[in-house]
Amino acid sequence: MQVRKSVAMVDVYAPTMRLMRGFADAGYDVVRVQSTAEIPPAYRPFDADGFADNIVHYGQFDKTLEAVAKHEPVAVFTGGELGIELADQLSEALGLATNGTTQSEARRNKFAQAEACRAAGVPAARQLLVSDADELAAWHRSVGGRAVVKPIRSMGNDGVTFCDTPAESAAAYRALTGSLNTFGIRNEGVVAQEYLFGVEYAVDTVSCQGRHRVTDLWQYNKIGVNGVVDRMCGHFTIPADAEVRTVLGEYAGAVLDALGVRFGPAHLEIMLTPDGPRLVEGGFRIAGADVPYYAALAAGESQITWSVDAYLNPERFLAQYQRPFRLTQHVAMVFPTSPVEGVLRSYPLLDQVRELASFHDVRMHYKPGDYLPKTVDNGTEPLIIGLVHPRAEVIAHDMASINYLDGPGFYDVEPTR
Repeated sequence: MQVRKSVAMVDVYAPTMRLMRGFADAGYDVVRVQSTAEIPPAYRPFDADGFADNIVHYGQFDKTLEAVAKHEPVAVFTGGELGIELADQLSEALGLATNGTTQSEARRNKFAQAEACRAAGVPAARQLLVSDADELAAWHRSVGGRAVVKPIRSMGNDGVTFCDTPAESAAAYRALTGSLNTFGIRNEGVVAQEYLFGVEYAVDTVSCQGRHRVTDLWQYNKIGVNGVVDRMCGHFTIPADAEVRTVLGEYAGAVLDALGVRFGPAHLEIMLTPDGPRLVEGGFRIAGADVPYYAALAAGESQITWSVDAYLNPERFLAQYQRPFRLTQHVAMVFPTSPVEGVLRSYPLLDQVRELASFHDVRMHYKPGDYLPKTVDNGTEPLIIGLVHPRAEVIAHDMASINYLDGPGFYDVEPTR
């Protein structure tokens, strides 16, 4: 009987289970490595069934390395931000395909990301690694306009605060200092960056031996609501022949090179400003919210398929990574924004959404009977609505229709007292 080969994934949780299944479907056992003794609050509950082994890292690298090495994995990579540095250490120590440890910090630290880009000649936002509230206020005054204050390590828009005055920036810094991030880890530091004006895009990539493939590209829709300046309420695919694809693809490649990315997926948020592209921040793992599923609906490819090839079949990756991108269907993901809170009774207008020409599916994060919070970030959005259609104008029409429906009448809640 042929023995199955294995790969090891560090910090596989629900958002990256599709990547795990991609390798399992390719005929490989997946060994799960947990970089923290406790499962972070953002990922609870989590069931580790289905893995060949579950190795918990207790801070002793040699012991974890020994436990992983026993499985003789052909690849070690991360399943999320939290596992980047440990995956880099393990893959480097085992002599496997790796991004190495030299720039691991830059791939996790939002301040270091921009500085690494700047050092490589890649345009980046002005920023400050904050050590003092008065220093931050003075920096904000010198930069002018709006500033963005956020933890140097977290994910998504956790702790991201838009500040219009130096006093607001100082207050945001004080609130973040020492608080717990979405991983349940105390914030190590705070970075302030200039507010970037323009259109924001998500550029999802996979790399192999330093060659980069843009697997999917999305334009963000944003609104100001519930006290949030730029609430991302949806995103949609960009046509294959759009000029912006070349501009963003070249910039994304330069960012990946600057940050030492040679293997694996990345999710880059890039603002196209009047002065050109600027990195907002990058996550060096597959995109969240099950974006690869929707990317595959649009183009028949995703970060999953390309990642499997990058680690298991690099010859095929390198032979195909430059082939033209082909969009067969237009796709959008809409993230409704609840302006109310209370125990959810129903979504009274959801049937109208289901009747839209491009409606594909709906995924409820909060179901009837749950306590529905007011939406202020990714962790509190009530549901995700997927739209798929051959024509872009139908997608645009249906996104606008959902945004019209989304309001107090979209949610039937028992109000808080």
